[in-house]
Amino acid sequence: MENSTLRMKITMEIENLIFKSCANKQATDKFKTLHIAILKKYYNAADVSIDYHRKRVKMDIVMDDDYYDPQKINTYIPILPANLLFKNLNNFLNSCIERDTKSLGFYASLLRTFTKKDITLTVA
Repeated sequence: MENSTLRMKITMEIENLIFKSCANKQATDKFKTLHIAILKKYYNAADVSIDYHRKRVKMDIVMDDDYYDPQKINTYIPILPANLLFKNLNNFLNSCIERDTKSLGFYASLLRTFTKKDITLTVA
């Protein structure tokens, strides 16, 4: 029971943060970082850039993580360059929110970073 309310609270808080960040027409660097972090997490992207005026997201999506080795310089990682269009940034970012346990931990850390709120995580 407590676990489901925590999931709902984290999801609701991250959606509220996305709404606040998209409501401001002049995106601050802080909110741009939030948008990029959400997209990198959802798409497993290595590089993300958002053109707010043209409503485009350009990114390099990592196709296979097996090629990544932290012990050496990675000269070849298969990537897919993507150029996505969006009509509404708020809806687009909310569609990228995943509700699994690993993702909720990531969103809780984003909330701590961007809102200076500390959401108590309990293991059930």
